[in-house]
Amino acid sequence: MFSNKKRVSSGVEYLDQVLDGLFIGDNVLLYDDVGSLAYVFCQNFIKASQTQNKPLIYVSFDRSPRNLLEKLGPLAENQNLTILDCFTNGKGDGSEVFNKFYEKDGAQWPYQIIKINEPWKPDQVVEAIYGLHKGMKGDVRLVFESLTGMQDLWGGEDHILKFYSRTCPQLYELDTVAYWILEKEAHSSRLKAHINQVAQVAIDLALKRGKSILTVLKAEKRNPDTLNKPISFWTEGLSIHFESDKRVTAQIDLGHRIKGLRTKQGMSQKKLAQLIGVTPSTISQIESNSIYPSLPALFKISEVLSVDVGSFFGSRNTYRNRILFDKEGGVEIRFPDIPKGNIRGKLVTPVGYDGKAEIYMIEIPARKTLPCHFFADKGEEIGHVLSGKLKVTLQEEYQLKPGDSIYLTTDTPSQWENMGLSVARLLWIKIK
Repeated sequence: MFSNKKRVSSGVEYLDQVLDGLFIGDNVLLYDDVGSLAYVFCQNFIKASQTQNKPLIYVSFDRSPRNLLEKLGPLAENQNLTILDCFTNGKGDGSEVFNKFYEKDGAQWPYQIIKINEPWKPDQVVEAIYGLHKGMKGDVRLVFESLTGMQDLWGGEDHILKFYSRTCPQLYELDTVAYWILEKEAHSSRLKAHINQVAQVAIDLALKRGKSILTVLKAEKRNPDTLNKPISFWTEGLSIHFESDKRVTAQIDLGHRIKGLRTKQGMSQKKLAQLIGVTPSTISQIESNSIYPSLPALFKISEVLSVDVGSFFGSRNTYRNRILFDKEGGVEIRFPDIPKGNIRGKLVTPVGYDGKAEIYMIEIPARKTLPCHFFADKGEEIGHVLSGKLKVTLQEEYQLKPGDSIYLTTDTPSQWENMGLSVARLLWIKIK
């Protein structure tokens, strides 16, 4: 069973491949073995959310606002960021040194910082979160730093368990994506078992023999091959590198492949999204490899693009040794810059063919005028008129009759016109 909620990126490409992306509604647990491994994953999540202009609430129990802003760096300079300060009057004990931050810098912030007066009261924190959420549009993102800090302030695991057990299902229904950090060794097995049951995604981050290790413990509604299998990683600034990353990236460039097949047919992202049943934004993210489609969606994409699903992953030379293509192998193509009904076209060679030429059959109905050339991308092209009478405008006008051919290198026709009373047909070859 697959979720009906859309996928988004974690901001870490390899992690998206491992998890098959994040679902809207996911609560993501990051078990941090040493207290310093989870933060870079949160930073990448924040960066991805800001790239998509998504509102983000950062709930801080362990860092003063100044320290948090320094840690976030350029990520803090974003109008979609709201920081819920549970530290100043919490672990900061209302100290003057922390409150001075508000007096000095308050008017200069591009972001919003809200100080919770009584953060030791869970209900006040909950009220603040949902109050903020009501004023935000779209799928809101949250980062909770951290469950361990909450436990220290609230005085016991029962408060944490109650807060988390109630908040996670609500955040799921509100279409948020939330990251929760906790220090693994600071909590009992009982608490970890309970919160793990409620979360949609659970990831263990540990340091073993000098290596940072990521292990996916849970990925609800997904069944990744890497479940419970340790993966070594290392960081450089905001970049996270995985030992298996080079191998997977080299083999699979799914988004680029889908984009190439789509554009070859003259299909827009909006049209593909409509035929698949997703948003254009989802197609854009798939083509940029920010997220990966579910298996049913991938089969639907292959059906719409008239290719075998294996062509997304196999060699581009699948058809290279073929010398015969039957008439069933071609697909209808679209011409987005030409008014509907003024042209019809079919790609004769298979969509997945990666030879040095592509062959098309072009039909222009009687008395129709095309305001531009068939194809926007420029390359060498050869056309052969099979039937009809055509006029083509380049630097000057040329008239073509059956049996005539035209060879284009650098010039692009600005207009085509069928001057006859019957359909004009051309065999058109694009040379790569």
